[in-house]
Amino acid sequence: MERDGVRLTRFFGGGEDDDGRTFDEIVGWDDARLEMVHDYIQWIFPLPERSGANPWAPVLDAATIAAIRGGAKAQARLRAAFLRMLAFYGFVLESDAVLKGPRFTAASRNWLYAGNHNHLRLTRMLRSLRVLGMEHEAEMLWDALRQLYERESAAGRRTITAETVAFWRQAVTAPLGR
Repeated sequence: MERDGVRLTRFFGGGEDDDGRTFDEIVGWDDARLEMVHDYIQWIFPLPERSGANPWAPVLDAATIAAIRGGAKAQARLRAAFLRMLAFYGFVLESDAVLKGPRFTAASRNWLYAGNHNHLRLTRMLRSLRVLGMEHEAEMLWDALRQLYERESAAGRRTITAETVAFWRQAVTAPLGR
């Protein structure tokens, strides 16, 4: 099997993942498919740590991080994944903020409840964005998620646990070293 960095660099460059899917193809999926398929998120938002949910997914190394951070095409694809997943969760990017979009109520029915696996996906997104050079995007998403948690908690709804918020905070604030 090829080295993880080669697999990821090829994928971010427009090639296929281990299942023959391209980055652009995945970002073009509808919401139902994004929800049903569980092994793509580790490809579009890779981390330097092995995934417990998908241990066969490639892991970032220093050279691959540098290549994705420094590659215009790779950065454009990462940003496209960020925007697609914002839409999946019902958010929109306006100016310099992630906000609830017109589809938020409908989209959030799928993920805004305690223990939902999408909370793990959001943790991965936050950390991957930071690791791969999109710290500002991670901060904007964190601000939206933190505000959502505060509103939900103030309304007495326990849709997001304090433990989840702690993971999100750590993904955005912890040092990036391995």
